Amino acid sequence: MLKKILIVDDHDDLSTVLTREFTRDGYLLKIVESRDEAVEITEKRTFDCIITDLDGEHLTAESNESDDLTCLPEAVADARSNIKAFKICVSNYKNNQFTEDELKNLVETTLNHKAKFVDQKEIVQNLHEKIEFEIPSILSLMHGILDYLMKRIEKMGVISSENSNLFVALDEAFVNAVKHGNKYDATKLVRITAEVSTKEVRFTIEDEGEGFNIAEIPDPTDPANLFKASGRGVLIIHNVMDEVRYNERGNRLEMVKKSRITDPESNFS
Repeated sequence: MLKKILIVDDHDDLSTVLTREFTRDGYLLKIVESRDEAVEITEKRTFDCIITDLDGEHLTAESNESDDLTCLPEAVADARSNIKAFKICVSNYKNNQFTEDELKNLVETTLNHKAKFVDQKEIVQNLHEKIEFEIPSILSLMHGILDYLMKRIEKMGVISSENSNLFVALDEAFVNAVKHGNKYDATKLVRITAEVSTKEVRFTIEDEGEGFNIAEIPDPTDPANLFKASGRGVLIIHNVMDEVRYNERGNRLEMVKKSRITDPESNFS
């Protein structure tokens, strides 16, 4: 059974090169140029993976369609050209035929081509981009996503990877969502969002687990808990990020990392 991929790309930044790559690997591809076209086609057909790369003018919606089309980026009220939305969504994993290696290759190939052909430094520095991933709880996918996000954020000038612990904090958050949240259940999704601008990056990591009460985590600064692993990841996240919030259920983490461009003395970023 052929795996079906929908690519939504308004300026052919990715569609041609991904078509060449994925057709060769035996995937069946459909290409559209706007969110409205994607909405229309997803009402009639299902896809194993949806990849979107859209500018602001193609994020508007002419109709008031249902918001349950979570694999598509949100519509925006205006057409600001400096807004961009990129998303990889694999929400039908439990029903399709992807192996873990195939899915890892699909995600990393897409991100590598985006980094190479789309994320030019002189262009992205003027953008406000919302980058989203809706993927199964598979740790091997997280490494490629983390590597991509770090490179993307550095191009924006928000952090310098050489002097930043952001990688460690994000890795803790990703692993916690897969390991503790979804308990390695690949049929449960992890949703990762990064809103990138020159001023800051806002991250959201949400799993489909039962959640937890952060107040019940042992204090990792207490000498009695020195050799306990529990709580260290949360402490690292709080030390690295400028803002940290959990929802009441405890399955969604929101974090903000502010730009250090105006604070060159900061080395624990």
